[in-house]
Order: sequence, then C-alpha cells, then structure tokens
Amino acid sequence: MTGGADRSTPERDVAAVAAGVTITVCPDGPLLVRGPAEVQTADGERVEHARRVIALCRCGRSRLKPLCDGSHRLNHFRDPASADQLDRALNHATPASPGADRG
Repeated sequence: MTGGADRSTPERDVAAVAAGVTITVCPDGPLLVRGPAEVQTADGERVEHARRVIALCRCGRSRLKPLCDGSHRLNHFRDPASADQLDRALNHATPASPGADRG
C-alpha cells in the first residue's frame, strides 16, 4: 500500500479507460479486470500490484476476498451475466450510495 488518500476522480477514471482497462463479467464466475487497473482500499489507499489481470469474486464465498479463489465452482454459483441483465443493471437500476453498506 502507498500512503495518503489517493481517491478516484473522474479524471482518473477516464485515464483508466484510455489506458485500456476492461471489466469482463464471466458467466457463473468472477469479474476479470484487465489492464493497468489501480486497486484501492475502502479508505482510498492504493494497493500496489503487478498483475495484468485481476479476478474479483462475485459469489461471496472466496477466502481471498475481494479476489476470486475459485469457490464459485465448488458452491455452484450461477449468474449468466447476459447482455440484457447487464443492460438492466447498468442503465435502469438505482445504484446504492457510496458507503451505504458501511456501519
């Protein structure tokens, strides 16, 4: 981790897209983040890494959260991640407020 509160900004988000960061929703599996993605803690601290691909858990069963450890296979996690489902979630669902789940 590096020190300081180096939080995401719209400018940084645009830079990430320009740098070629993509997120692939794997059917019945993790989110694959490809490219030079910056990983931050909930407090905004950067976590240094050299990975070109990061697999993020979607099933909630990983012992390496937020990273995927393959537990979705053992637990028969099912989520087809269809284009229609993603469209509804991205364009029609109301997102939760940042920090709303923190107690």
